[in-house]
Amino acid sequence: MGNDAMTLTPSPQMSAPEMLGDDDASIQRASLVDHHVGARIRERRTMLGLSQQQLAKMIGVTYQQAHKYERGLNRISAGRLFEIAQVLDVPVSYFFEGLQPGAEAQPVSTRQRMFLELARNFALIDNDKHQEALSQMARALAAQSQAAQRDRDD
Repeated sequence: MGNDAMTLTPSPQMSAPEMLGDDDASIQRASLVDHHVGARIRERRTMLGLSQQQLAKMIGVTYQQAHKYERGLNRISAGRLFEIAQVLDVPVSYFFEGLQPGAEAQPVSTRQRMFLELARNFALIDNDKHQEALSQMARALAAQSQAAQRDRDD
């Protein structure tokens, strides 16, 4: 009796994406979503003043795993994402906000990162007078910058 099993051998002209077929586009989209969700986790963790190590401990994973989640290197299960949302005190939908179909995830700029760090550190100041002093300093620096900009424009 002959062997009825069929062996598929890719032709030399067939590229890897062609061998993967339509699923390849789906994989790329999923990867973009993974990166976006990871970036949103990192953004929220930073806003709360948590380290990756602290987040990892709170959700019961290693530091390395939390790092991979934030970089979009490892997929996050629905249950784990729900747990992360609870720990970070946001709805699950928070992680998908700003995600546009077909668009690439936008990295957080240095300016955005500094703003988040400033907001986090400001929130950690427990002395009202110190918070007010910092707020007044920011207003004074902003006014000075605006005046300098007006002088350059004139």
